[in-house]
Amino acid sequence: MIPLAQRVADRLTEQQTKIVFAESCTAGLVAATLASIPGISRWLCGSVVTYRESMKRVWLGVDEADLLRFTAVSPPVTEQMAAGVLGKTGDADLAAAITGHLGPDAPPELDGIVFVSIARRRSDGSLEIETSRHQLKTATRTDRQREAVDCLLADLLKRL
Repeated sequence: MIPLAQRVADRLTEQQTKIVFAESCTAGLVAATLASIPGISRWLCGSVVTYRESMKRVWLGVDEADLLRFTAVSPPVTEQMAAGVLGKTGDADLAAAITGHLGPDAPPELDGIVFVSIARRRSDGSLEIETSRHQLKTATRTDRQREAVDCLLADLLKRL
């Protein structure tokens, strides 16, 4: 995770880009990993951990109807998480959100699935949001959290 985090930090520095996170299944591990890089405080605005659906609604403005229709582990919810945290963080240029089902007891169709959304604020104030779906290869919850962090960081590198 650390070499990937260093590459993200380097790219944020090169592009003078500030970032904020909305984390669910990673419970703050993305921000903690990036925060291990010296000097990242110039670019890391913070992270909101919204593990529960109620916090996604209250803190990030995720639509309750979408949570019911699509579940918390879905592209529409992840996109709203990214848009919500970016909307609340005026000095950030970019937001990344992640949600997923790490198990155990996940529905088979969602077991080990994570969604990552990256939202960028355009010059006109509108948002550009890209979302990706990842099937995690590891089996344990802890390994899946680390793998999910890597997925998000890799997606960031592609979009920075």
